[in-house]
Amino acid sequence: MLIKSLVYKKDYLTTVNEKATLEEALKVLEDSGYRCVPILDDSGTIFRGNIYKMHIYRHKSQGGDMSLPVTHLLKNATKTIKVDSPFFKVFFTIKDLPYITVLDEDNKFYGILTHNRLLSMLSDAWNLDSSSYVLTVLSDNDRGNLIKMTKIISKYTNLSSVLTLDGNLGTADYVRRTLFTLPNGVSEDTLKAIVNKLERKGFVVAEIEDLKTGTTIRKDEDPDQFNF
Repeated sequence: MLIKSLVYKKDYLTTVNEKATLEEALKVLEDSGYRCVPILDDSGTIFRGNIYKMHIYRHKSQGGDMSLPVTHLLKNATKTIKVDSPFFKVFFTIKDLPYITVLDEDNKFYGILTHNRLLSMLSDAWNLDSSSYVLTVLSDNDRGNLIKMTKIISKYTNLSSVLTLDGNLGTADYVRRTLFTLPNGVSEDTLKAIVNKLERKGFVVAEIEDLKTGTTIRKDEDPDQFNF
C-alpha cells in the first residue's frame, strides 16, 4: 500500500495511444515537455511500453518514416511493478528509468511512480527538519548487533530513523554500515556519550554528520575528533 500512495494515477497523466504515429507522438511529447510518456491501447488500460522523445528525434534525423506507428520505437514494455509490489522490487526495477509503470491487481495500467516521488519519500523518511546528527556505525554481521547498538543509543535519546547498508557481502572482512539519525535536542555532550559507549562496546563510529551545520567528521580523516 505504500507504493500505491506514491503513484501518479493514469487519469492525471499524458499518454499516447498505440495507434498514434511517431509524428503525433512527437507532438504530444513536445507539447507536454516530457521526455517520455506511456503508450496505452485503445481501452486505455493496457500498457504497451514507453516512447522517448530522443528516440523519435534520432529516428527523424536519420530520415526515418514518421508515419510509422509509435509502437515501432516503444521501450520498457516489461519494466513494470504491481501496485502491491514489495518496496525492494521498486529499486531493482526503476534503476535508470525516469519512472516505473505501475499495474493494478488485474495487470491493467494504474499509473506511474517517478524517480522524484520516490526520492521525496526517502527524504521525508530521514526527518531532516527534526533531526540533529547522523552516526555511521560499522559492525560485523554477528547476530544481535543492531539490537545492541539501538539499546545503547536509546539509553540517551530516541531515534529519528535507522538505515542499514551492507558492504563486502560474502567476504571475510564483511562490514555492515548502520546509519542512526538522532532527533533535535541532542546536545554535544549526549552525542559524545553515545559515541564513547558505542566504541567501548566494540562498534566503530566511522562518521558523524551534523545536519544543522552541514559539516561531517570522518574517523579516517581526523581520528582525534572522535576522542571525546
